[in-house]
Amino acid sequence: MISVVMAVQRGDKNIRQQLLSVLSQLGFGDEVIVSDDRPGEITERIVKQIASRDSRVIWVEGKNKGDTANLVNAIRHCKGDKIFFCDCKDVWLPDKVKRVTEAFGDGADLVIHNAYITDEYLSITDYSLFERFSVNKNPLRNIYRNSFLLSCMAIDRKMLKKIMPVPKGIPVTAQWIGIVASVYGKTRLIDIPLMYCRVDKNKRKAFEDNFQKISNTAVISKLYRRIFLGN
Repeated sequence: MISVVMAVQRGDKNIRQQLLSVLSQLGFGDEVIVSDDRPGEITERIVKQIASRDSRVIWVEGKNKGDTANLVNAIRHCKGDKIFFCDCKDVWLPDKVKRVTEAFGDGADLVIHNAYITDEYLSITDYSLFERFSVNKNPLRNIYRNSFLLSCMAIDRKMLKKIMPVPKGIPVTAQWIGIVASVYGKTRLIDIPLMYCRVDKNKRKAFEDNFQKISNTAVISKLYRRIFLGN
């Protein structure tokens, strides 16, 4: 069973298009968990409208405590043995689920795939996210400079035993998930773009900051405590 987890805040602009691109690839018993951190707005209405026609879509109320808490809320509601992370603004290409599932079949615990970077109209601005940000699966390299993008990642459920709970003070949640999963499991990179990663021109700096050198003191401390002390 596949669970797709989507943590949203005011995702109404593109969420319908993204959900349709996801649902077209899922099986009858799969699910999409949408955790909405701003319930009562148009995003909730759109998701529930789609859910009324497709029972695989499940809307859950977020806790209004920020991005990481909202993602964790979505994860806690999912039931699948393979967990795909999803951003409401992107669009999945038709063979994403097939190719990622094949990588899991080869024994991967963490799968990271390439993507096209586009503007808000889905016009491609970079043909390879991997090349643009030197994506690398080495845990030590990703402590120094993060190259993980959550929406390009999927994990085997057993990795949650190591990843959860996500500690406070982690600057980029994708970095924590990627490093922990790559330390404890087998990582597979798929150097084929499997989605359009939509980046609004007004949010490009915030997007690129995900890949910058960051203060890694918190990450090192939390990893040490998780790996060597078990907390």
